[in-house]
Amino acid sequence: MSEQILVVDDEAAVRRILRSVLEDAGYRVVATGTGEEAVRLAEMLGPDLIVLDLGLPEMSGLDVCRAVRSRSQMPILILSLRTAERDKVVALDLGADDYITKPFGIDELLARVRALLRRAKGDPLAPLPLCFGPLTLDCHGRMATLHGERLPLTRTELQILCTLAQHPGRVLTHAMIMHRVWGRATDHELQALRFHITQLRKKIEVNPAQPRLIITEIGIGYRFAEPDQPEPR
Repeated sequence: MSEQILVVDDEAAVRRILRSVLEDAGYRVVATGTGEEAVRLAEMLGPDLIVLDLGLPEMSGLDVCRAVRSRSQMPILILSLRTAERDKVVALDLGADDYITKPFGIDELLARVRALLRRAKGDPLAPLPLCFGPLTLDCHGRMATLHGERLPLTRTELQILCTLAQHPGRVLTHAMIMHRVWGRATDHELQALRFHITQLRKKIEVNPAQPRLIITEIGIGYRFAEPDQPEPR
């Protein structure tokens, strides 16, 4: 059976477009225009993915995200007119998995949907080696190799790298990474994070000035490339 997607948007025209696009791609779609109904449907149906607008009446999309995430780890893709970095950071910190701004491209939307559904089928916390071409990460064994040779990573560098690589394709905010690595998020940790990212890129990227693995989301955080994207040297 095909995956089920819950579409939440207060504009009927947008719901119709999303339903048509997603159903043409082979997904089953349930749609609603209110946050309250979205939370009820998410709990009742347990969809494989939620496509969620932030500008909903009465119960906002952020409140929906918070409510759903408190009960489930189902993927949440934000689709919103809001382009401010702060809105993106808040949504991602609340547990959204990805964020696309309107107007959106159909190909990009479907690619993001496929990536989220693909990751949801796996277990990012399983202590198995993570392979990205010639780069292999053994987060459980605390080591990384490139072309079979062990990389000289510091403990902090390895922890940051594993944090990102365990969620390929997902945007992780600065705060999410800092809390995972240092247990707090201050200006000091932010400076340290940027320094370590620079050092990591020197060790794993073909061209550190044009990174293909650790991708910067300006003002928000970082995204680790999907395994089928360009690999390190």
